[in-house]
Amino acid sequence: MNRVVITGLGVITPIGNNVEEFWNGILEEKVGIEPICTFDATEYKAKLSANVKNFNARDYMDFKLAKRMDRFSQFAVAAAKEALEDSGLCLEQEDKYRCGICVGSGVGSLMGIEREYDKMLKSGPFKIHPLTAPLVLGNMAAANIAIFSGFQGKCIDVVTACATGTNSIGEAFHAIKYGTCDVMLAGGVDSSISKFGVATFQALTALSSSSDPKRASIPFDKDRDGFVTGEGAGILMLESLEHAKARNAKIYAEIGGYGATCDANHITTPLEDGSGAAKAMELAMQEAKVVPQEVDYINAHGTSTRYNDLYETRAIKLAFGDMAYKVKINSTKSMIGHLFGAGGAVELITCVKSIQESYIHPTVGLLHDDEECDLDYTKGKGVHMPVHIAMSNSLGFGGHNASILVRKFE
Repeated sequence: MNRVVITGLGVITPIGNNVEEFWNGILEEKVGIEPICTFDATEYKAKLSANVKNFNARDYMDFKLAKRMDRFSQFAVAAAKEALEDSGLCLEQEDKYRCGICVGSGVGSLMGIEREYDKMLKSGPFKIHPLTAPLVLGNMAAANIAIFSGFQGKCIDVVTACATGTNSIGEAFHAIKYGTCDVMLAGGVDSSISKFGVATFQALTALSSSSDPKRASIPFDKDRDGFVTGEGAGILMLESLEHAKARNAKIYAEIGGYGATCDANHITTPLEDGSGAAKAMELAMQEAKVVPQEVDYINAHGTSTRYNDLYETRAIKLAFGDMAYKVKINSTKSMIGHLFGAGGAVELITCVKSIQESYIHPTVGLLHDDEECDLDYTKGKGVHMPVHIAMSNSLGFGGHNASILVRKFE
């Protein structure tokens, strides 16, 4: 079995359109939440979103190629381009069929579906864009990355709602670990801040109704009232250690373990005792051969909803025992909102940067303690400390639980 390392990073987020900008935003505790600008939200209870700013697809790809993609695919290709360039991989020196892609989208292009459906209602069925189907399908993020990169190995689209990014990276990790690929571009993407998308989550009473960007996405705060819809992409280049060393690649970190479970309980509500999510964390630690005492930091799913934050807290207590009170925890969603399928991937990149920079950011906006959420969520200020082992959690509608453990490369 192969050891698997991370050699490239790429992001598009509400606080930065490359890794450097994103990490600087993290250090500045920048909140990328603002009033909804993609449509008129006057009639909506939810008033805020976390949009990507100043994104121009032509900065990343050929204009004609960009025209054949909807926004979510453009994000995916842009982030993949950064990760690919960051890794220094030269495809001409590789077996293209050993280079794969595992990039998922939770919902595909709701914006595209809305746009073309409105055209159809107003002007008839022959007026929609001829490429509507390939524009909006969720797998087109992975497919367009393949076209852009030239990777011809396995190209798959994992769809597990808000756990999509983490499951995608985990499955890519196993593909390399067990020898079916040498190299994988892996991660997640979503862009669904649309009239219908916001309406659906609002109907579930899952969205924050706050009009204050600093008090909207506030994971683990007793005043939390829902998540904030966001958009973006996170892509990582994974390689076998042998492959990375053979080409003298820089190595950011090593993936040690991956756990995936299902609550098999309810389409939106996690198991109240957190046992499903706890098992995912335990499996990740078991594969990595580490014990709770060795984990320095957990990047929580931390959506800012009443039940997610409470049940994830219970899950951490189940998986970590007494050590739950000693591990540092935070939620990057406090700054970037909920990026759906992209969330887990961007949050794993945050873990990698935390290992590199020896810094754990605060859960921004956490002011008022919830008696039932009583762990160390890095309240107030960030912490400068060595981070040797970090874990990233993602929990998706449908009961999907995924955890990835990443460690400092030795």
